[in-house]
Amino acid sequence: MQHSLHYTAIVAAALGLAACAAAGDAFAPRAPISSDLAAAPSAHSVQVSGGGTTTFGADLDGDGDIDGSHFGFAAVIAGDGSAQGHFTCLMAGNANFLGLHLMAVQGPVTSGALDGHSFRGTATVKVFGPGAQSIFRDIPFVVTVTPGGPGVATLQLTVLGVFDGVPGDVVRGNGNYDLARETLTTGRITIH
Repeated sequence: MQHSLHYTAIVAAALGLAACAAAGDAFAPRAPISSDLAAAPSAHSVQVSGGGTTTFGADLDGDGDIDGSHFGFAAVIAGDGSAQGHFTCLMAGNANFLGLHLMAVQGPVTSGALDGHSFRGTATVKVFGPGAQSIFRDIPFVVTVTPGGPGVATLQLTVLGVFDGVPGDVVRGNGNYDLARETLTTGRITIH
């Protein structure tokens, strides 16, 4: 019963994230969310979910503020490595990031590691700030997580094929935007 309630909460969180986007918005789901996503996961699958705020523990852009983000995700990874779910990482509002007003990475989760510690997908990336107002579509991403609560759980986002070498990139010259590992300040990441 507790497992069923937990899974229901994951599905509700994913649907809630999707509901925040207006139809036609770049962040709206590309297709209706089917009842297949709400079906009970098979015995050979892993569920990974989380939500909260993070800190990079450092000032990545030299503006004197410690940078961080807001995030939410829920995915079911099947025994063959395929996955269904959604990922959102938002750097806006009270999560200062590289002097931008908004940087958002949001998209479906399509595959993942069988242990649930990493997953992949393709996102829409929005970047808005002084001198920058861009939307990039169909950008591959990889997320690596460590489960737990504040001070224990971690999240690391890599956006593939873009933004190599811009501020915040911790592995320059590989063609990707590799953000530093973030530590949760609020929320939780679970793997079941």
